[in-house]
Amino acid sequence: MKPDFAKGNGLLPAIVQEHATGEVLMLAYVNEDAWDKTLESKEAHYYSRSRNCIWHKGGTSGHVQKIKEIRVDCDLDTILYKVEQVGGAACHKGYKSCFFTKAGISGFEVCESMVFDPKEVYK
Repeated sequence: MKPDFAKGNGLLPAIVQEHATGEVLMLAYVNEDAWDKTLESKEAHYYSRSRNCIWHKGGTSGHVQKIKEIRVDCDLDTILYKVEQVGGAACHKGYKSCFFTKAGISGFEVCESMVFDPKEVYK
């Protein structure tokens, strides 16, 4: 059994959680090739909709996601990766989680501290 990639026109959402804490780190998309590379390498691979290619999470920054557990929802059309986030940050903007912005009555505000400076990592 494997995810039903036909349901998402070849792309399925992947929710990514820190294995140790359950914190949601990011949401990305996976196609069948990225799925296969993830299973093969035991590190997260995704499909970039903007670049139209597979990318190895942390391939440039070193902040790879080591797969600890994979779950699939009851309809086989959403993936959950439970990972060990190497380097302490999943977000390319330097934060632990991509969900570092909080919406409030007066607008949006950053509610997390940066882990790294993206200008230094992505030269």
